Amino acid sequence: MPRLLKPLPLLFLTLLASSAAQALEFRAIGASPVIMYDAPSAKGGKLAVAPRGMPVEVVFTSGAWSKVRDVSGDMSWVESKDLITRRSLIVRAANAKIRATADESSPLVFSADKHVLLEMAEPAVAGWVKVKHRDGQLGFVKVNEVWGL
Repeated sequence: MPRLLKPLPLLFLTLLASSAAQALEFRAIGASPVIMYDAPSAKGGKLAVAPRGMPVEVVFTSGAWSKVRDVSGDMSWVESKDLITRRSLIVRAANAKIRATADESSPLVFSADKHVLLEMAEPAVAGWVKVKHRDGQLGFVKVNEVWGL
């Protein structure tokens, strides 16, 4: 006689499979700084002000509001209209080396300190991502040295 799976383990496996299949959705704060709330309402508690261009991971969207995670892992709510699709990244390393090509031995273009905001110029490939500094300098940084991918 075949053994039947109990409902809870089957539910757990289904949830695990569906969460693994979801891709991370990153956005950036738009042209103006925005208030981050503890609830999906302007009547909620104000947690912080997110600066223009700050990358966030969209965790959940409900109506006109998006629940987001920032680089430190903190969760908050922002109005969805204040998010843009242009990708930006935050340096996580103490001193990220941005190189001319996606190669450790490539010449150094510039270095960026922790928390510096960079624009993603091209999608990540083979552990490197092409970035642009606000001064216009372009180069490649290792993906493990930035957050927002």
